[in-house]
Amino acid sequence: MSVLQAPRYVLGEEELDHTEVECLAERAAELKMVPRAALWGWGSVRRTGRGLAELAIDSGTATLRAAGVDPAEVDALILCSTRFPGGPRTHGRFVERILTGTGLERAAFLGITLNRCTNLLVALDTAHALVAAGRHRRILVVTTDRIEDEKERMESFALFSDGAASCLVSAGTTVGDTAGAGTGLGAHYRIRSTAGAQEAAALDWSHEISADLAREANGRLLAPLDLALDQVDGLLHANLFLPLVTMKERQAGFTARQLYTANITRIGHCFAADPLINLADQERAGLLRDGGHYLAAVSVPGSRVAVLLQRDGG
Repeated sequence: MSVLQAPRYVLGEEELDHTEVECLAERAAELKMVPRAALWGWGSVRRTGRGLAELAIDSGTATLRAAGVDPAEVDALILCSTRFPGGPRTHGRFVERILTGTGLERAAFLGITLNRCTNLLVALDTAHALVAAGRHRRILVVTTDRIEDEKERMESFALFSDGAASCLVSAGTTVGDTAGAGTGLGAHYRIRSTAGAQEAAALDWSHEISADLAREANGRLLAPLDLALDQVDGLLHANLFLPLVTMKERQAGFTARQLYTANITRIGHCFAADPLINLADQERAGLLRDGGHYLAAVSVPGSRVAVLLQRDGG
């Protein structure tokens, strides 16, 4: 088994009210969206002047510090972004900056990008598999993204914030065993199961996200553990527009009590980082119970990825 520890995140240093988002009124009209902030959950977003590497380093360092882990004890880095900058000639330097900045100079690394806003959960699935196989004992997972063109900060499904999020995935051998997770205080989360579902014909950006795929992933995730969906204490979902999240996740079988929508208004959609951000915020607020099951799940057109966590108070 493996455990997830020390979810941390950083956001863009500049907070913008939705009324300050460039071209919001024009985009809303273009998308035929009634300009009612309360309906959609329009609130604030965060913008950065920093690069992706800086965001990744800040978040990754915060995770290592919170976990009480020496960077030399981390075997690998899995780095996610929806748009890695540059091309093959610049990617080496980009990765080197992050490895050096987090103190992981000797760690192996892996990049994940094509899965869009499910990138982080695909990375957690990968880290879980690598740890379970004994390939690595401790892996730092980091996702980092920012909007480059301010006209793209609003899409038909979300308002975007810039930021990064990270956690450690470490080896454990038995229930309650978190020996590989470091010396930091705080909860650990056993990774109980991972699952996904996809439909190749629906992967194009123009398609809607699918509640059917979410239900399929739920079954694959929970049935082998003899868990029912109503035994899941909370859903760590993407911070999409409020009616979209509510409709699609309710169609997938979740109840209103399992949703956590406060961050939709507070920060909007931070690309793939939302599940870790929502986990960290609920942990900090004391909303998560020891032994509780929390399902991190994100949908994009044609794909759903889910990771089931169980909280161990540590």
